[in-house]
Amino acid sequence: MTIDFMGRVAIVTGAGGGLGRQHALALAARGAKVLVNDLGGACDGSGGSASAAQAVVAQIRAAGGEALANSASVTNFAAVQAMVQQAVDAWGRVDILVNNAGILRDKTFAKMDLADFELVVDVHLMGAVHCTKAVWAIMNAQKYGRIVMTTSSTGLYGNFGQSNYGAAKMALVGLMQTLALEGAKNDIRVNCLAPTAATRMTEGLLPQAVLDALKPEAVVPAMLVLASQAAPTRTILCAGAGSFEAAHITMTEGVWIGTDAMTPERLAERLLEVTDRAGDCVPQSGSAQGSNEVAKAMAAVALA
Repeated sequence: MTIDFMGRVAIVTGAGGGLGRQHALALAARGAKVLVNDLGGACDGSGGSASAAQAVVAQIRAAGGEALANSASVTNFAAVQAMVQQAVDAWGRVDILVNNAGILRDKTFAKMDLADFELVVDVHLMGAVHCTKAVWAIMNAQKYGRIVMTTSSTGLYGNFGQSNYGAAKMALVGLMQTLALEGAKNDIRVNCLAPTAATRMTEGLLPQAVLDALKPEAVVPAMLVLASQAAPTRTILCAGAGSFEAAHITMTEGVWIGTDAMTPERLAERLLEVTDRAGDCVPQSGSAQGSNEVAKAMAAVALA
């Protein structure tokens, strides 16, 4: 099965360079009309120029594709709404949204200014919220949509000096979980991509040999699958250097311990049982936790 995007319209944020640029080029090469969004700022979010997005548009057009440039900041909802309208005015619909825009302001939590924490969350999390909100009604009306959130191993598993980035990236997983449920009836599929790629944001952080292996192009196949007509939903795909994995938020079977005055002590004594991952599961919604707990409580009562 060949994945193609003929007749589809895609918006890719942060697409002026690095991973976003590769996403935009790949979608266009497979037939999508692409709105290339990029503020054109530095890695820390400062500055701005439309030239980065325009250069990618020129490359797509030179290859025979259709593309438009946009330099809106994803932190500005009005500008994001205008960006989406730009795509609709030109092509009549929006089928795919790749939320890729992001910045870094790394410091240990002890040394981090709250302003740096807030800005990173604003760009990564609220930027994705703004863009998704701006396309949501369109995708519901046309009964089709593919949304890719860009999460990170830092959000999933932590990374020293990136509390702001990690918090924002894990929040995107939570956003995906609920939007996938809400969008299902109208074939809106929402997924997360956790890339490992060498871009401006990783320069100076890794040895050159590792950077050479982590070409942004190697992540793109995972994005194409998540944006395709046959995409899964509520899936976290990890990708880098030609390898692909899936990440899951799991829940252990757990143990019923009770609710009396000595429960904290019994919980502490049996914590290894509670955290034992044998037989753990991937809940299909948040209600699974409560269902599991109530079932165990009812079983305990029946045995009493």
